[in-house]
Amino acid sequence: MELAEVEYKGSPSRSILRIYIDKPAGITHSDCARISHQVGTRLDVEDLIAGSYLLEVSSPGLTRKLTKPADYARYRGRLAKIQTRQPVSGSRSFRGTLRGIDEQGTVTLELKNETTIQIPWQTITKANLDLDF
Repeated sequence: MELAEVEYKGSPSRSILRIYIDKPAGITHSDCARISHQVGTRLDVEDLIAGSYLLEVSSPGLTRKLTKPADYARYRGRLAKIQTRQPVSGSRSFRGTLRGIDEQGTVTLELKNETTIQIPWQTITKANLDLDF
């Protein structure tokens, strides 16, 4: 199992700690329950979070965020939406099929019109897998 993402939101008196876990075969309800129990117990014993909080453990879901370079290789062949900090080929928003990432950190995305675009990973501000209905 791997830690996919952690979010902590809210105020000190009322906050939510969200932990997203993943594994190649997919996450089950019992995986989430086990990690919730283990992490919750540890957080309570160590008293790492001041005030009350709600702990949520889940899978990143079908439209999971792509947060590290390895994600672009792992989900090669999947549909993705990508937003960039500055324009790349005149646009800051793209939707297409991931074709991978090279050693220099350039993400290749095949657009719907079958053209490919090269996007430097450092310019990506948001990326998620997408669904095609």
